[in-house]
Amino acid sequence: MSLTAIVRVRDGRRLAVAEFGRPDGRPVLLLHGTPGSRLGPCPRSSVLYKMGVRLIAFDRPGYGGSDRQPGRRVVDVAADVADLADALHLDRFAVLGRSGGGPHALACAALLPDRVTRVAVLVGLAETADDSIGEWSEQMTGFNRRAYHAARRGARAVMARLEAERFQRDPNLLVRELYAELTESDRRVIDDAGIRSLLISSWTEGIRQSTDGWIDDLLAFVAPWGFDQADIRVPTLVWHGADDHLSPVGHARNLGARIPGSHVVIQPGRGHFGALNIMPDIISGLAHGHRGWNSISPSIRRWALASATSG
Repeated sequence: MSLTAIVRVRDGRRLAVAEFGRPDGRPVLLLHGTPGSRLGPCPRSSVLYKMGVRLIAFDRPGYGGSDRQPGRRVVDVAADVADLADALHLDRFAVLGRSGGGPHALACAALLPDRVTRVAVLVGLAETADDSIGEWSEQMTGFNRRAYHAARRGARAVMARLEAERFQRDPNLLVRELYAELTESDRRVIDDAGIRSLLISSWTEGIRQSTDGWIDDLLAFVAPWGFDQADIRVPTLVWHGADDHLSPVGHARNLGARIPGSHVVIQPGRGHFGALNIMPDIISGLAHGHRGWNSISPSIRRWALASATSG
């Protein structure tokens, strides 16, 4: 991993950025989960280097080393990504969003069609209609459902619901609270000491200075996103574990119905954190299209072949 760099965006805010892999590799922008940070789980730099990938991650506003952007919407990330790409001299790049990074990745695809080559969403969220928060959150774990219902009532309500400062005092607490409601497939992933350590490190950095980024994410997800997913024309992959109860599988089907030509893969026996296992193959496909695939499902391979011709 490279040292963290600070990039100034057009309104003067600072974004904290980290790079992994090969400096002259094909660029893939990684948008972290909620909560999270630029230090979120990803393939080792040595693996990325062999892939020929330059993986770039940054803290969304209010997380880690990035300044807050009060009142931000999901769509606002596209301007930050454009400024970041300009600072790093990137003309074209692929985008990967995991969990809470998914909606933000789609915003980049919709608003930056001349720069984004491909986009993949792993265990992401769908946009909620104004009157559908109950149905939208129905299959979620109690922890997430209560947080999103509080977010509909505003910042004070979600702050009171989360009591997020307790996670700053003890970052392991978030793992313990989530674990009780996870499916068996997700528990198997979290039980891996290396993955658990990466998640805790990411969450610790994300809320190190404040919990503003986490709260602002939740508020943004339950409000109108600010763009039409039907405008997305770049090759789009939506991957979801069938056993996901943090962002239930219905969200993937919803996204697939809204995004023209998108390819939806729902994998049995995987949950929310199963996305961490599939991430190396997805990154390879985003960077290289049909080239460089090893053992991967035929449906994702077909998407890679199609996106190689159109991306």
